[in-house]
Amino acid sequence: MTDADALAQLAEQEERLQFTKFDNETALALGQQLLAAARDRGLPVTISVRRNGQRLFHAALPGTSADNDAWIDRKSRVVDRYGHSSFLVGTQFRAKGGSFEEDSRLDPDRYAAHGGVFPVLVRGVGPVGTVGVSGLPQAEDHAFVVEQLERFLAS
Repeated sequence: MTDADALAQLAEQEERLQFTKFDNETALALGQQLLAAARDRGLPVTISVRRNGQRLFHAALPGTSADNDAWIDRKSRVVDRYGHSSFLVGTQFRAKGGSFEEDSRLDPDRYAAHGGVFPVLVRGVGPVGTVGVSGLPQAEDHAFVVEQLERFLAS
């Protein structure tokens, strides 16, 4: 897949995976779904759901560490700053022949454009939070979040 194809696919995901509303109960239900799916598969991930900077759901499964919390925080800051998934932002920098770490001029100890955190988008409003995981390779982190958002929004 070319960078252009990947960027188109990532943008399509953001256009399609939008909520009509997002409150505390929605965040808890989404977090619980992510947790159940990760447990069922035995995935070593940390899960985070936030709205407007407030952590509404957080879970760390066996095999994770405080490093995963730090990765979630760093990836969430990228989503908060750019309004797009951490994977899309990193892919944009790579598509231009550079890297986020070198070209963004942001502190890499605070920002990471690696896959795994997706914006919580409310149709007609825009980004209001983040949902993410950390613990798998970045493409797998991203794919798991997208898969769970697809299931959640279809129900």
